[in-house]
Amino acid sequence: MNFPSDLKYSKDHEWIRISGSTAIVGITEFAQSELGDTLGQDVNQFDLFGSVEAVKTVSDLFLPVSGKILEINPQLNNKPELVNSDPYGEGWMVKIEVKNAAELEKLMDSGAYAKLVGH
Repeated sequence: MNFPSDLKYSKDHEWIRISGSTAIVGITEFAQSELGDTLGQDVNQFDLFGSVEAVKTVSDLFLPVSGKILEINPQLNNKPELVNSDPYGEGWMVKIEVKNAAELEKLMDSGAYAKLVGH
């Protein structure tokens, strides 16, 4: 499995990529293999921001950092398979304006996340 080293990871299998004060959030390759309407809302770290439905289960999604949701990936409406085929690229879920960058310290790097999921 692939866990890009330029990302941070939550224990709930979300990834985050920071660019200035904006972050892109998605679910990890591990999460998509296991497997709401929030635009413009302010959200806190680890708040529920949606769910993803798989054949066997529905999994909740939690934001890795606090911020304001700026964009929801419109491609996922017509191509939800992007979450599976390109989880770290076109399969991203939301873009947020980061409120508190210090919260990134509570997240894992790729090595710690790989260890968490047994890879």
